[in-house]
Amino acid sequence: MTIGIMQPYIFPYIGYFQLINAVDKFIVYDDVAYINKGWINRNNVLVGGKASMFTIPLISASQNRLIRDIEVDNLANWAKKFLKTIEQSYKKAPYYQEGSGILTEVLLSNPANIAELCTKSLQTTCQYLGIKTAFVESSVVYQNQHLKAQERILDICLQEKAQHYINPIGGMAIYDKQLFADNKILLNFIKSKPIEYKQFNQPFVPWLSMIDLLMFCSVEAIQAYLKEFELV
Repeated sequence: MTIGIMQPYIFPYIGYFQLINAVDKFIVYDDVAYINKGWINRNNVLVGGKASMFTIPLISASQNRLIRDIEVDNLANWAKKFLKTIEQSYKKAPYYQEGSGILTEVLLSNPANIAELCTKSLQTTCQYLGIKTAFVESSVVYQNQHLKAQERILDICLQEKAQHYINPIGGMAIYDKQLFADNKILLNFIKSKPIEYKQFNQPFVPWLSMIDLLMFCSVEAIQAYLKEFELV
């Protein structure tokens, strides 16, 4: 079994979905500390030909609290304004109806917390793209919060009897391949290749939220982009 483990992000960039698509089981790492100014509740979309950051408001967000314990602040009101921005920016995009439908379904899902909202964005997008990877929430299963950093990741791999663990490329400096090998687990890091698609007739802006791809690209095109990575 091949697994991936990541904190839940809201409509993350294509590389996150490449990881989900590359594994058999994806663990939503929702019982770790919230990351201030990270990608949990914010990302970039295209507005006026430039990257524009959106941020979902949270209640008492702090790095001293777990992701799954942080509630969204008046999501319905924020979503109404954000969906209007999306309409103004993307209404002439070829797949606007499909993309806005997914976005609306997620934002109107009445989540209990930001982790639930992010996970909904991941699962709804995966369903649309035909990604069959199983999802598991770390807070529900593993009961290993006493462990830290890679020791906790290794423990999840062992509990899952995984033979292969794939981590985002940013983890190369903190994960030890030999430690995983000693436990008969192959450790790889996923590195996304640059992709480019047509964004109206403007210069291409890379690495935006998956929202952007959903608006401009067909399912088949995105499925092809999901394979544009290498394992190192």
